[in-house]
Amino acid sequence: MGRQRQRWSCMHTLLIFLGLSVCVSGISRQELFTFGRSAGDQTLYYGNDETREISLEKPVTFYDGQFDKIYINTNGFVSLETPTAESEYQGNMPASFGMIAALQGDLDTSDGVGQVYFRQDSSPVLLQEAADHINRAFPEDDEVNPIHVLVVTWVDVASHRPEIRGDGAEHTRRRNTFQLVIASMEMMSYAILLYPKEGMQYQSTTTRGSSYTMHAGFSKGQETLLLFSKKQGPYYRITDDTEASVRNLAEKTNSGKRGVWVYEIGTSPHFTNVAPGEVPDLPLDSHQSKGTRTHNQQHQVQVYPDAQEASRPALYQHNQHKNMDGVYDRPEHPPPLQVMTIQFTPEDPLVVEIENDDNIQVDVFSYNSGECGRQKCSKFGECQNYPTGRCCQCKPGYYGNGIQCVSEGIPQRMNGKVSGRVFVGNSQVDFANNDLHSYVVVNDGRAYVAISAIMPSVGFSLQPLSPMGGVIGWAFALQQPGFKNGFSIIGGMFKRQGEVTFQPGGERLTISQEFKGIDEHDHLMVDTKLEGKIPEIPRGATVQIDPYTEIYQYSSNLITSSSVREYVISLSDGTTQTRNYKFRETISFEGCQHDEAVRAEPSTQMLSVDQVFVMYDMNAQLLRYAMSNKIGDINGGQTEENDCFTGRHGCDTNAVCRPGQGNQFTCECAAGFAGDGRVCNDIDECRESPQICGPNAICNNQPGTFRCECQDGFQFASDGHTCVEVHRPVDACRSGTHNCDAPERARCSYTGGSSYICTCLPGFMGDGRICQDIDECQTNQCHENAFCLNTPGSFSCQCKPGFNGDGIYCSTDREMTRCQQHRESVLGATEFGPRGPRPVPGQYVPTCDARGEYEPMQCHTSIRQCWCVNRDGQEISGTRTGPGNFPDCPDHDVPGPPIRPSPRPDISPLPPGSHILFTQSGKIEYIPLDGYDLKKTEAKTALHLPEKVVIGIAYDCVEKMVYWTDISTPAISKANLQGGEPVTLIKSDLGSPEGIAVDHLGRNMFWTDSMKDRIEVSSLDGAQRRILINTDLVNPRAILTDPTNGYIYWADWNRDSPKIEMSYMDGSNRRVLVKDDLGLPNGLTYDTQTSLLCWADAGTHKVECMNPHQGSRRQLMEGIQYPFGMTTDGKNIYYTDWMRGSVVVMDRHAGTEVDEFQPQKRTRLYGITTAHAQCSSGQNYCSVNNGGCTHLCLATPAGRSCSCPDNAVGVSCVESNGRN
Repeated sequence: MGRQRQRWSCMHTLLIFLGLSVCVSGISRQELFTFGRSAGDQTLYYGNDETREISLEKPVTFYDGQFDKIYINTNGFVSLETPTAESEYQGNMPASFGMIAALQGDLDTSDGVGQVYFRQDSSPVLLQEAADHINRAFPEDDEVNPIHVLVVTWVDVASHRPEIRGDGAEHTRRRNTFQLVIASMEMMSYAILLYPKEGMQYQSTTTRGSSYTMHAGFSKGQETLLLFSKKQGPYYRITDDTEASVRNLAEKTNSGKRGVWVYEIGTSPHFTNVAPGEVPDLPLDSHQSKGTRTHNQQHQVQVYPDAQEASRPALYQHNQHKNMDGVYDRPEHPPPLQVMTIQFTPEDPLVVEIENDDNIQVDVFSYNSGECGRQKCSKFGECQNYPTGRCCQCKPGYYGNGIQCVSEGIPQRMNGKVSGRVFVGNSQVDFANNDLHSYVVVNDGRAYVAISAIMPSVGFSLQPLSPMGGVIGWAFALQQPGFKNGFSIIGGMFKRQGEVTFQPGGERLTISQEFKGIDEHDHLMVDTKLEGKIPEIPRGATVQIDPYTEIYQYSSNLITSSSVREYVISLSDGTTQTRNYKFRETISFEGCQHDEAVRAEPSTQMLSVDQVFVMYDMNAQLLRYAMSNKIGDINGGQTEENDCFTGRHGCDTNAVCRPGQGNQFTCECAAGFAGDGRVCNDIDECRESPQICGPNAICNNQPGTFRCECQDGFQFASDGHTCVEVHRPVDACRSGTHNCDAPERARCSYTGGSSYICTCLPGFMGDGRICQDIDECQTNQCHENAFCLNTPGSFSCQCKPGFNGDGIYCSTDREMTRCQQHRESVLGATEFGPRGPRPVPGQYVPTCDARGEYEPMQCHTSIRQCWCVNRDGQEISGTRTGPGNFPDCPDHDVPGPPIRPSPRPDISPLPPGSHILFTQSGKIEYIPLDGYDLKKTEAKTALHLPEKVVIGIAYDCVEKMVYWTDISTPAISKANLQGGEPVTLIKSDLGSPEGIAVDHLGRNMFWTDSMKDRIEVSSLDGAQRRILINTDLVNPRAILTDPTNGYIYWADWNRDSPKIEMSYMDGSNRRVLVKDDLGLPNGLTYDTQTSLLCWADAGTHKVECMNPHQGSRRQLMEGIQYPFGMTTDGKNIYYTDWMRGSVVVMDRHAGTEVDEFQPQKRTRLYGITTAHAQCSSGQNYCSVNNGGCTHLCLATPAGRSCSCPDNAVGVSCVESNGRN
């Protein structure tokens, strides 16, 4: 029987089969729970943002916690902890604290008219009234009987700052009245929200000069992840950002009574999410009453009359009176009118019902920007205009929600991962990215699901859980005439929350699924998470699930369903057991509010599932489900004999069944296939139309379609179809098109795109475009007994006659070179003759040039042989000649006088400019940079550290100091590379210090310890030491600082669960950035110019980057070998590679390797860093005066934390947070 609908101007529903007239206009103010002073209420002080702490007689359960105190606030909410200042949450929801928002806004009772009443109550009358609302909202659940109620009523509250509106509807004298009732049992709480229609006079308030829509919903607040890390917890919105959603509070419902909203808000100890009431229309509307029970069940219908009907003899009277407070109350709660029990059958009596134009707005998503309003349509969709706006819809031959469309008749596939934790009896089983695959033959509704790598300890017990993959059966169910499957209505992007409660044991399992839409292979993507407990099924047992039906109720952004499913367990001994479970699910999605076609769809539909097959294959460790799915009328409707609707048509799996008259039908191959419909073959579009993709593109044939890809050197234009040439940015520094000064005076540094920076070279001053020589001799940097000679960009010192030295230091003592010392040692052992010292006969005496260096050719006069030597006097192999012959020896490239002395023979001071520093066992080396090019011929050892294993390295650009970690001692040390002794900073309580980083602004250093499994910080002198993070770390290695923004980043190469994380510098706000598709993330680097965090992975052999604040991740290069350390200078990425024993240079923009440096000593290379000639610009809250802190100042994005070292016992240290 078709459903008949009629719009009435009056506010009654005619129940033909009962002969009763009931008003459905919504509740009046008189129907609120009793309130006022005569009801025993207390009141908040008059004012704005007043808060009152209440100690509860019985705890309230909110999400998974229980609370003995609650805080009532003027601004339309109660909180579970002391609320923050209103400036932090007004217009900035969700709040950081636990909040139940009845109607939150900037409200005021200062005028003495408005008032906030509250009380705790456990009287039987009030408890029964709360129970009636809850049980009516959840008709499928067990009956609820609260033991405690908290009633909070906001009466005639005004907006704090009346909004000046363009439509003249200012809030002056406009007032709202609404009520929150929290009904609790021992381990469960419900929220009942009541909005009388005449009490809802405004929908937004003004904060900081801007108008914000008032807010109703539930926020858990911030959750503590680890000791110092927090994140925003779950957040459930009842209203969205439109005033219409606030008006709907009085006009709509989820409890069967307009203006009344009921939610399950907490269960202890396990809770998944806020559960809304399941009756979104009046309980006597035909399509709802038929949808609440199956045809063999009965439903007690309760009718709540409006106050306007109180005088009717068939209904009770409220007996209301106005008390001294001017507030209406009801001294007693009369029982609801009991209507006769109705057994619902497919032949239900006719019910004339009211059809609502608007649906409940539960907008928990934001829209994507696009071409159609706020939507971006599928390439198989188009934009459709409606009277109130535009929405996407699929083109003919395709179906979906317009944003995502698939071809009619094509089988659909779903791929995803299953994770989580399930208890089977007392045994715990963890799921770690188990593969889930599903396949649906759309033209007959048959769905197949397989989940791999399921251990036998849980596999047999999972057999009854067909809901894990059954959602794809609903999404692509065989459609009966006039009804649509899930994908046709909401597309492939939605979130599903299912809860399975097993009987009789009460075990509960939560199934959380996020459907991410169609990927590039036209597969539906889904992530599934399982949490909870299931009853154990013995090994070897099989399960049979009988056919079942599910009622789906649709609103604009929310779909709910609930059902009871029975299954039979056949044990290996031949016995059987019959069990059941209750399944309740909520599907939330982003709908288009203007789409009239969707609003015209039936708001209640029934999914019929039969031919259910389940099996666990222990040998293959594979769990399989199969089922046939049809979507249609909740009453079953007229039996359809046409084979298109029964699935018995025999069409090809890639064909559409087109029904004709009576039992006639035709088979039509889907788009992209050709044939007679009984047999359909794929069309190779690429072969039939070679130019289909256009110029500079490659066509790849796919089943039923094709895919275009741009050739190398081309990319898709903004239209997504045309391939255009990739115009790589021109490096003005390389091309010479910059306006920097001459290269002998200035350096041009390319920063990406068309940007570059000009800087004067050391020894020059200016803006980089004009550089002038600095006369160093004016500052008298030479020794007092030396001459200073200024040169362009530099200077030289030369000792005066009678003095010896390098000019920086001069003395009367004669300094001999190695050659002179060698010669002196030979001659010193000889006797003196009349012509001076004579060597022992037959002994070789070296010859030195005017500078005291070895002559390139040396000769032994006694044996009459000559040979070539290098700069150090060592013979060059193969150059020795016999008597009378002389070798052709190359001149030595002897450098001029050094500018500064080398006080230690094991240190080579860093010359001016930027360098790459890297570590090998026992030494630190450097490679000068010429722009972005390595000056490999000038690479040297900066510091010899024999018998040390140097791992991590960091550079302080302020003091030109290098810091390193040594795992052999272990220790953390530093040295000035301009000359100076190594200084050990920390050598106690270290296990294996590896990564190290410096905050040059806050003057702190951070390091990881992979043996202690922690991250620590100290001042640069190592004196003030503090553990920042010591939980959930296994093998932390690389660590970075972002001093300007107050962040640290680190990588943990834990082979079982590698990850990359970040936090504030004080260790707070810790969060995981990357945890999927990682192997051994060793190297890590951060570019402050582009805000890109990059890592090198020795497991996946890839280099990848992401913006840590936006989450976008992209691959730069693959096929690398075994990277360890990593650094960047903006354009290039440099990493050390164990397998190659070299420093590899990669162009970050091109994603290609451009250079390589192999040190002379081929051992494993470890840490690497960039020693910039100048510090980058920027500051943080610790830059000046240590941020006002007594000890450690640790920067955060918006301030700083003053922290005490761990050994601060007896020290007057002050800890604080905030801005300086």
